[in-house]
Formats: sequence, structure tokens, C-alpha cells
Amino acid sequence: MATPKTIERKWYVVDAEGKTLGRLATQIAMRLRGKHKAIYTPFIDTGDYIIVVNAEKVALTGNKLSDKVYYSHSRHPGGLKSITAGKQLSGKFPERVIEHAVRGMMPKGKMGREMFRKLKIYKGAEHPHNAQNPIELSL
Repeated sequence: MATPKTIERKWYVVDAEGKTLGRLATQIAMRLRGKHKAIYTPFIDTGDYIIVVNAEKVALTGNKLSDKVYYSHSRHPGGLKSITAGKQLSGKFPERVIEHAVRGMMPKGKMGREMFRKLKIYKGAEHPHNAQNPIELSL
């Protein structure tokens, strides 16, 4: 059985250019949880760190660029905001599309939030984690 002291975490870098959003998100969520490892234990965080680059170039199939809508609320009366996936990807924070997809696939508790913190998403091709020697991961 895995214990927090015996877990070896690796760093992986994933290029999201041309990858389908849902298929990419499932593989990222599986690796963040550690389900790809033989030492996977449900109540211990055994996952790895994932760096996603080129988040603005992720692919959406069908009419999802115009039909998929993300909602947020400011908690003030009349504060409901909506934005389509196409506007989000071409806007200021395109990485939120991948964040939203992966977060929905993670456990909904304290451990899920801790696992989600190991995900680093960048809209360009550059990332500041070269010191960790990330392994190129092709999904």
C-alpha cells in the first residue's frame, strides 16, 4: 500500500495543440489522481504533476465553439455572466476551458482540490517549470 512518504511524483508536459478537449481532460485527470500507477490508493494522493502548454489551441468538436456556454455568477442580484467556449479560447484566459473540464472529472472534496493544484496550464508554448525536468507526454 502506498504511503505519502513512498510516493514518487513525476512532472509531465502535455501539448494541447489540436487535441480534443474531453479526451485530453480525461487523461490529465487520470494522471493527476494517480490511477495510472500500480500503487494507486483511493484515499492517498498518488498523482503526478501535469503541465499543459498551448491551451488556446485545444480542439472542440462539432459546434461546441459557439454552442457550449460557461456560466458564472457574482452572487449579486442579476450577476449571471455567460461566455461561449469560442470567446473563452480567444479571450484573455483560454486555460479556463481546460481547467473547467478537468475539475469536473476530479473528486469533489478536499483531496480533489489538492490533486487539482498539481495541474499547471499555460496558453503559450513556454512554461517556467524547466527546473523540474518534465517528461514529454503524448496523449
